Amino acid sequence: MMATISAISKTKIPGGSFLLEERRPDEVFTPEDFTEQHQMIGQTAEEFAVNEIVPNIEKMEHKDFSVTRELLKKAGELGLSSVEIPEAYGGLEMDKVTAAIIADHIAKYAGFATTWGGHTGIGTLPIVYFGTEEQKKKYLPRLGAGEIVGAYALSEASSGSDALNCRARAELSKDGKHYVLNGEKMWITNAGFADLFTVFAKVDGEKFTAFLVEKTFAGFSVGAEEHKMGIRGSSTCPIILNDCKVPVENVLGEIGKGHVIAFNILNVGRFKLGAMCVGGARVALENAIAYAKQRKAFGKVIADFGLVREKIANMAIGVYTGESLVYRTVGMMDDALSEVDKSGANAMQETRKAIEEYAVECSIIKVWGSEMIDYVVDETVQIYGGYGFVEEYPAERAYRDARINRIFEGTNEINRLIITGFLLKRAMSGQLPLMPAIKKLMDEVLAGPSLGEEMEGPLADERKLVVSAKRIALFAAGGASQKYMQAIQDQQEVMGAIADMVIETYAMESAVLRAQKLVEDVSSKNQGEAAASLPIAMTRAYLASAMEKIEAAAKKVIAAVAEGDMLRTQLAILRRLAKYEPFNTIELRQQIAQKVIDRGRYTLG
Repeated sequence: MMATISAISKTKIPGGSFLLEERRPDEVFTPEDFTEQHQMIGQTAEEFAVNEIVPNIEKMEHKDFSVTRELLKKAGELGLSSVEIPEAYGGLEMDKVTAAIIADHIAKYAGFATTWGGHTGIGTLPIVYFGTEEQKKKYLPRLGAGEIVGAYALSEASSGSDALNCRARAELSKDGKHYVLNGEKMWITNAGFADLFTVFAKVDGEKFTAFLVEKTFAGFSVGAEEHKMGIRGSSTCPIILNDCKVPVENVLGEIGKGHVIAFNILNVGRFKLGAMCVGGARVALENAIAYAKQRKAFGKVIADFGLVREKIANMAIGVYTGESLVYRTVGMMDDALSEVDKSGANAMQETRKAIEEYAVECSIIKVWGSEMIDYVVDETVQIYGGYGFVEEYPAERAYRDARINRIFEGTNEINRLIITGFLLKRAMSGQLPLMPAIKKLMDEVLAGPSLGEEMEGPLADERKLVVSAKRIALFAAGGASQKYMQAIQDQQEVMGAIADMVIETYAMESAVLRAQKLVEDVSSKNQGEAAASLPIAMTRAYLASAMEKIEAAAKKVIAAVAEGDMLRTQLAILRRLAKYEPFNTIELRQQIAQKVIDRGRYTLG
């Protein structure tokens, strides 16, 4: 076992601890752990997407929102929109894994996935987690059934990412019965046909607060549809509050505590977005394979060309790693949530705390997933060639639809700052022993060449690479912390580079742990390691590219914080930490491409 990375027992896993501790395969949840119930609801979501959503794409693309409303009702009837609503309010009250599975399958068409996500996630969960008993009884059964549609109104023209700097105001009426809201919200998903909006405004211009606003309230109106580059099948409009009268009983949560609602709900939205990115990438991969297998050039199909096969392999690696990231994270959430006493007086508060614990991981999923799908749809267009640029073919719409993912649920830049900022905040408060781990590592690297014991067992080289990645991230973060101290928050480029290392480290470890688990599974069935050869190949190919990114980000940080002899010394240490024998990635990608091309889809066997 390597120094500074310690094995732990099966307990609730602290958020962000992946940088400091070694995980065992039995501690992580993977798609191979889906229960029969998970598989059944996944099949239901898949059939709904194929039979109901896909045939109606063109109608939704042309803004026929009557179709969208009808599909939301059908999703409600199937239980797909109420898995996170408590049973007491007509919901199914299922786990976060189930929510992620549904999001993954719904993503066959991004326009409807955006609508459904806005409705079931940020449009409904604020009431689940923060609503009064009366608010829950009044709204949740109808939201879950798709009878009414929810929306979430946080952004403004002058405060997109800086949401707390909103200008919308709320003043208590003289009779004390209403809050009167004034202001305008921008880019509101579902606005054109939603019935209920969670709207954020400042009471007396100071206290950031959430309100439940029905579209029928006096003074509430919706602006014109935005003409968008992508997700055209969803509705995006501004909402206008002109002396909008909101009953005092429609205040959501506490006056002045709207930020608690905003940030917690976005965490859930981020992991669902990651799941949707994985689902969307899987569909794009299938389209790319189908086209490559029938398109001929120079006397053979382009699926036989090495550079096309390399692209297809990278897409499959992206789906595999994305699945590993998403389901590992939601599995940790479910473990934490299983400890909450649902009948207790503080059940919702404990639920929110359990979800907030994994804010770093949720931001990682959001950033990684949105950038992965951007790569996949871009390469899909490339495989289609000129046809990829034509609306008649599926590559063009997927390319346009994917771009928004790096902007909503918090831009990727904001999420990178959240990742590093949350880790440092927890380190400073003593919740995460990051600083002692950095100090220990610094002492070790300065002491000499020995950096821990060799590893044994399945995927030993791969596991050792994960440890190296963690060490590099800690080493670079340590150098930056020493130079900037508390002022590191102002060094956004450094914070972003540290986040890149953290993101890739989490992705690497997630892929390795899943492959380990698959190897152990086939070994228990006496099938031998060869039966898990494809996930092993995907893992190795991913590790090789991730290590290049981590080393580049570390150099960027080191060059910013050191100079002269210190710079040369730190670069020499980095070379030692990053030293490994390279995998034959050309051969690995050929193996992966052959399998997925033969199957015509993403596969692990």
